[in-house]
Amino acid sequence: MSGGSPIPTRRTTVRVVVIGDRGTGKSSLIAAAASESFPETVSPVLPPTRLPADYYPDNVPVTIIDTASSLEGKAKLEEELKRADAVVLTYACDKPETLTRLQTFWIPEVRRLKVKVPVIVVGCKLDLRDEHHPVSLEQVMAPIMQQFREIETCIECSAANLVQVPEVFYYAQKAVLHPTAPLFDQESQTLKPRCIRALKRIFILCDRDMDGALNDSELNEFQVKCFNAPLQPAEIVGVKRVVQEKVPEGVNDFGLTLTGFLFLHALFIEKGRLETTWTVLRKFGYNDDIELRKENLPVPSKKAPDQSVELTNEALDFLMGIFSLFDSNNDGALQDSELDELFSTAPESPWDEDPYKNSMERTELGDVRLSAFLSQWALMTLLDPAKSLAYLIYLGYANDPATALCLTRKRTLDVKNQQSERHVFQCYVFGPKHAGKSSLLNSFVGRLFTFRPFQNLHGSNSYQSYTVNAVDQLRGTKKTLVLHEILEDDVKQFLSSKDSLAACDVAVFVYDSSDEYSLKRASEFLMDVARLGEDTGYGVPCLFVAAKDDLDSYPMATRDSEAICRELKIDASIRISVKKREMNNIFWRIVNAAELCHLSIPETEYGRNMKQYRRIVNRSLVLASVGAAAAVIALAAYRTYASRKSHSAS
Repeated sequence: MSGGSPIPTRRTTVRVVVIGDRGTGKSSLIAAAASESFPETVSPVLPPTRLPADYYPDNVPVTIIDTASSLEGKAKLEEELKRADAVVLTYACDKPETLTRLQTFWIPEVRRLKVKVPVIVVGCKLDLRDEHHPVSLEQVMAPIMQQFREIETCIECSAANLVQVPEVFYYAQKAVLHPTAPLFDQESQTLKPRCIRALKRIFILCDRDMDGALNDSELNEFQVKCFNAPLQPAEIVGVKRVVQEKVPEGVNDFGLTLTGFLFLHALFIEKGRLETTWTVLRKFGYNDDIELRKENLPVPSKKAPDQSVELTNEALDFLMGIFSLFDSNNDGALQDSELDELFSTAPESPWDEDPYKNSMERTELGDVRLSAFLSQWALMTLLDPAKSLAYLIYLGYANDPATALCLTRKRTLDVKNQQSERHVFQCYVFGPKHAGKSSLLNSFVGRLFTFRPFQNLHGSNSYQSYTVNAVDQLRGTKKTLVLHEILEDDVKQFLSSKDSLAACDVAVFVYDSSDEYSLKRASEFLMDVARLGEDTGYGVPCLFVAAKDDLDSYPMATRDSEAICRELKIDASIRISVKKREMNNIFWRIVNAAELCHLSIPETEYGRNMKQYRRIVNRSLVLASVGAAAAVIALAAYRTYASRKSHSAS
């Protein structure tokens, strides 16, 4: 395996900003690079300088920005730094104090401005260094690079003698196009986990006979795919020999193993040939964050806010196969170690962080059954279709990616047709504090006695939590239900958007049946949702849930809740007790309400008046239309009569 010409990156230019103390040689360095000669006179600050695309092998032009070191130019310098792809930071080899200033001023300044780009430290005026005091660049810079990890590399140069001048901007360009940080940990001198995972996936894709090694033919296919040039037999022998000398387990009777494949990439990087590994990664669709490029993910585009994205049968079949493949002990559940191995070809496990961390059901031993596994994928597809599709591909989904996801019908059309065709329903759970919302969500995934609120931070500064599970229907089918808790303090902001109910299939309003105030707050939320649905056209089926039925109700609880439901024309409250495990088929009822989406939509007095008004207007329009049509017919008849009379007279 060897590196050929790197494949083109998606960048059209690399912007390099040169900074450093006055008199360190910034402008002379830039002028010498551009003209390939030493300028006798040079302006204090040069205008932007462009090195053409063919200046370096990657065929990407470099724009170099000179900066002033004076206080007057500070604002301009800060502005340029924030637009930089890379920073060249200069010191003068004949002035040791300028090297000290890198540590005390310049790099702290770059950090203060939150400029997170590679830094190339350049010692200029190498020709003026005192020959009687030789300096080892490695010894001088090692402790500085240890302290400041943003430093990509260090180099010394002389603009006067044209020594290593082009190399300065080559290293700056290379640090942008082929960055070290995502691939390699300089401190431990090892490949980073995300890089290992991507290379493992690539190795598996290239191991066509699935024997755990790349034979000569597979190595050749890999080489041609990535570098457009085959390996000669002698080169293959040489590669294997190098690997076997350093890591004996890197080669076996079948060919190059994963261990050997990873070793070769680490070796390339250690030798400064990062472009080889980046060429491989980019050929297999990865971006600079070692994730699949978003533009290569054909995610269905919603035509309306009330559509959602679901997995297709092809994707579900693939996931069931993957589940079986990694269920090594055939116990019908995946242990954490098996899940880790399943996701070992992805950037990381997608379910270790919120909002997925506590969202699915686990067995008493903490394992994940197939129904929970598929439900979790359904949740990820609902919330982040691009991520779901990317992870399907990481796991080896070999069909056309466009066949993995599908778009649902608009929910407003479902209401019109009086039936939902969706397989995944999202239920918003509203209610005041301590009403029992979290207990409801916990009970849905088998955590009956976990009464702490979830700590799922998702997309804002508010805590929002999700649980997801499969729900059996009467006809023997299963639907996936997502419960999404909306915290009391977030309701007002949450409902401030006109599209806030578009993604909701059914809303549940939970109140503590022993607390009059709790019922009052839940009914206020119900009224807010009902009004918003009427205003926006996204009216949703609503259920009232009386939680904590094991406690004594306050005296007028039943009458008050019945009055609210009667006023809004929804079903009476569903009474549940999580503590006594008396759930009254609550989850089946939620799914049933979502399926029969035209029922249980609350109506306010304003909504009823508006409906009556629209009926009157429509009736008036119909009558006006009939009247207009009659007038047209009468006029036509009159004209026919007049015409005939005229003919008979003549």
